[in-house]
Amino acid sequence: MKDRNFLIQNGVNIEKSLELFGDMETYNETLKDFVTEITTKKSNLEKYKEISDMANYAIYAHSVKSDSKYFGFDHLAELALNHEMAGKQNNMYYVSEHFPEFISELDRVLNIVREYMGMDVVKEEIKSIDGNKATILVVDDSAVIKRFIQTVFHQKYQVLEATDGNEAIQIIRSGKYNISAMLLDLNMPNVNGLQVLEYFRQNNLFHQIPTTVITGVGADEILLEVKKYDIRKIILKPFNERDIRGAVEV
Repeated sequence: MKDRNFLIQNGVNIEKSLELFGDMETYNETLKDFVTEITTKKSNLEKYKEISDMANYAIYAHSVKSDSKYFGFDHLAELALNHEMAGKQNNMYYVSEHFPEFISELDRVLNIVREYMGMDVVKEEIKSIDGNKATILVVDDSAVIKRFIQTVFHQKYQVLEATDGNEAIQIIRSGKYNISAMLLDLNMPNVNGLQVLEYFRQNNLFHQIPTTVITGVGADEILLEVKKYDIRKIILKPFNERDIRGAVEV
């Protein structure tokens, strides 16, 4: 294709890039290297995030930021800068919480470049729920929390989400899933977390599904009520990747 207008329509700051590259021919030639290198850098970002090596994570985020600025991918450069700063501050919570947005924009940019260069576009795989695979049930009405936990565990576990206690109970009653652990918020609409805990007690489910409460509620009387149940742990929000792994991978 190599239609300059295609890049502009997709938000690429070509005018700024040409201040560095001079002309579109040079830009296009160098763009081939960008695809190869940014794919490797994405893999390294995923690797260093997974092992919580924030120093090396920051190095690769910085590299993505620089490359993105050169080629006019301003939004990706902005996200990469935020992750570089978080990595330097050893802020694993920010990195994990915002990693899906970062990688989604990186993939979007790669597909723009691939289409522009006449290469095959990589389509996102649609994932289905496998009833036999080890599954973590996350019960929380916060999309941010669910996305964070999905990011932490996606390589080892299937993550099943429920937006309130009623939905969680229906999932458990169905018997369709191999649920290895449940992460349960307390403050939710319809059926709250305490009601789910009571359902577990009445149906003797704590031995079957190890349960950790994740909550922003720090009131002593509520936490004392929670401790009456046979739960694995209570984690107060905001939590980090190490906290949440420790609750599941005992």
